[in-house]
Amino acid sequence: MGILDRLSRLIRANLNELLKRAEDPEKIINQALEDMRQALREAREKVAEAMAEEKRLRREEESYRTQALLWEEKAKEALQANREDLAREALKRKRQALDLAEGFKAQGDEQKALVDRLMTQLKALEAKIQEAESRKKLLLARKKGVEAAETLRSLESRLDAHPALEAFEEMEARILEMEDKHEARKTMDQELSLEKELEALGEDRALEEELARLKRELGQ
Repeated sequence: MGILDRLSRLIRANLNELLKRAEDPEKIINQALEDMRQALREAREKVAEAMAEEKRLRREEESYRTQALLWEEKAKEALQANREDLAREALKRKRQALDLAEGFKAQGDEQKALVDRLMTQLKALEAKIQEAESRKKLLLARKKGVEAAETLRSLESRLDAHPALEAFEEMEARILEMEDKHEARKTMDQELSLEKELEALGEDRALEEELARLKRELGQ
């Protein structure tokens, strides 16, 4: 299992624990981002170590190739000194050095392939973190929207059932009743006043008729 795979398993484990505890969504998002950033830091360390190991292998390869050249020079010197036995030994050492150089080259090539894979995964992780940062803003905005709607719903519910509102409605009903009574009394007063006026008119008419009768009797 690669380093990034192990880090992914740890991140999932941390988030699952938060989800089980029903933590706040914002806390879960922040923890996820922090875990990803930590994973990125550790991944960069591992990539740096892998690159350093590749350089070490390349140095070993170059060192043995240099040794091979030196042994070849020694073989030439031995031949010039008419020492074929030493020349053969030097060429033998040269071959050993070249074999080791090829071995380190093969290891270095494998290490380079590993570094390339790690770099690809590292870039993918960096891209995921950038995407997560952008999505975090949207998710938190949506969360705040839901919270605001819930606050408003709760407030409306509390106001609907608030005793003060019931008292206000009762007082309004009482005031309406008082207004109705006032209007009724006012109407009654107006009707009584009209009756009095009508009675006064009747009395005036009777008086005039009586006055006219007396004038007729007196011949006036």
